Amino acid sequence: MLANEYTQARIDLAAVLRWSARLGYQTGTCNHFSFMVPGRDDLFLVNPEGFFWSEVTASSLILCDLDGAVLEGTGTVERTAFSLHAPIHRHQPAARACFHTHMPHATALCLLKDGRLLPVVQEAMMFHDQIVYDEDYAGLALDPAEGERVAGLLGGKEVIFMRNHGPLVVGADIARTYFSLYYLEQACRLQLLAMQSGQPLNPVEDRLARPVMEAVHSVANYGDVFLTAIKRVLDKEEPDYRS
Repeated sequence: MLANEYTQARIDLAAVLRWSARLGYQTGTCNHFSFMVPGRDDLFLVNPEGFFWSEVTASSLILCDLDGAVLEGTGTVERTAFSLHAPIHRHQPAARACFHTHMPHATALCLLKDGRLLPVVQEAMMFHDQIVYDEDYAGLALDPAEGERVAGLLGGKEVIFMRNHGPLVVGADIARTYFSLYYLEQACRLQLLAMQSGQPLNPVEDRLARPVMEAVHSVANYGDVFLTAIKRVLDKEEPDYRS
């Protein structure tokens, strides 16, 4: 375990949870953000059960192994977090970060029959060929078999829309994954707002959408810049997130 990177991961994960609380992404005290410990392939951090994200601090995050054992932390981890996140981390090694939230607009798109995020705005084009749609709702994720099923569907993609459930975003690090999560919600919000007009949407062709996705993915520090700005505000307004 890389001590400095581990401490920074706790701070960064607490920061994006706090910011998500501000944006209204959490449902009750449910939903989870997890991140594999730097230098380890068998341990991950996750937010504790029963807490609002606005309460989370770096030290309150729970350290677990992929078999469900809590190694650090005084709280508990919700069963669905182990059942969904642990199998994804186990079977998708590139998914170092795994963020699942019922944020309103992306979740609303999951509720529409054959709902798809369309390339009608640049934020949506960022996800060209990066989304999987899971059309088979299987109930609450109370067993690792559900996480294994979702991991298999996810493949090497960045996003999965789980029908009748909600979105899940994965990535190589906290900053980049949160950048994607934020812009996914923005893209869904704008599409649904346009749909309310009753006028036809105007998606662009793949040949135009793909270069947008490639350009965004070619700039490695977009996520870092975004996360730095988030922490700058939190350091002024909610500095206890680092504790």
